[in-house]
Amino acid sequence: MYIDDALLRAAKVAAARSGKHEYEVFEDALREHLGLAGVVERIWAGITPDQAPGEESAARIAAEEIAAVRGSARRMVG
Repeated sequence: MYIDDALLRAAKVAAARSGKHEYEVFEDALREHLGLAGVVERIWAGITPDQAPGEESAARIAAEEIAAVRGSARRMVG
């Protein structure tokens, strides 16, 4: 994957300012751009560690939410 040098520098600065890793800055930006940030927060809202879904359930929930986001985006475009 190629990332423009200026964008990479900006991500490094943002990471340093926020105390995050560079990859976290990119992941956050992609989630926000793709509309997934709210999805992740809705999934985890109110879930305590002992209530967290297992790997299989989490994958199913994520797939359902992604499908819902994509369906919403299609309706907005089409």
